Amino acid sequence: MTQTTKATSNSLPSSGSQLITVAKYEFRNYFGSRRFYVLLAIALIVSALLTYVVAVRRPASFLDNSLDFYSSWWGRIAGLMAILSGIFFGGDAISSEFQNRTGYFLVPNPIRRSSIYVGKWISAFVAAVIILAITLAITLANAFYYFGPTIPSQLLQSIVFSLIYLASVMGLTFMFSSLFKSSSYSILVSAILYLFVFSLVEDLVSSIVQIEPWFIPTYGASIITNVMTVPFPAHVITTTFGRNITLTTYNATIPEGLAILLGYCVISAILGLVLFEKKDFT
Repeated sequence: MTQTTKATSNSLPSSGSQLITVAKYEFRNYFGSRRFYVLLAIALIVSALLTYVVAVRRPASFLDNSLDFYSSWWGRIAGLMAILSGIFFGGDAISSEFQNRTGYFLVPNPIRRSSIYVGKWISAFVAAVIILAITLAITLANAFYYFGPTIPSQLLQSIVFSLIYLASVMGLTFMFSSLFKSSSYSILVSAILYLFVFSLVEDLVSSIVQIEPWFIPTYGASIITNVMTVPFPAHVITTTFGRNITLTTYNATIPEGLAILLGYCVISAILGLVLFEKKDFT
């Protein structure tokens, strides 16, 4: 009896093997799904519109120099595509297992829930990186056309910050996906927070309450664009209108922005895993 049990336990794949298997098959699902090509179409349409505007209108903010071009182009599109990728790929990654009842067949198997969660997270992140990479390739193609093959070091930093922001968005969307059993709720909450609520709260807190919005992820993500501004914007900018009206603007420093984004990524990912571990398939 002991030898049989030992042989069975040895035949089970390790957690690493389980994680790789889940990630591989989930990535195939993402790559073959309609949502991947819908998001790719959005990225191509936005890039095509920017290409048309720059070529026809020739705005000075784009064509003054290469750094301004990258700041105006990549700074505008990177954060948006990170948010949309998180919503498209992470919004229902876990909740769909409950709503579609696929988890009833997956979880009873001898596979750790942590392997399922991390494998799904990795596959969603890789799919999102592909979308960002295509967007970046179009950005570089346009920049090379106007300014030649020059890549400022600030752009490289901005790309790294964009990937960290993507990871933080993915962590939070996975947490909401673990919190709700309905895919509609998890996607809707993620979309409303990132597309409306975070930006609105950031503006209200900084301009009206005049408190630094260090607890808002979109505030930390401002380093994606600000790193390409020379000189880097001051941390606090105070503007006085008339005698009694004062407007205070805050800009996250690079260490602060990274701390905010990494904090959201790690904490939300861990909370999402804990929620998934504790949730019953009943």
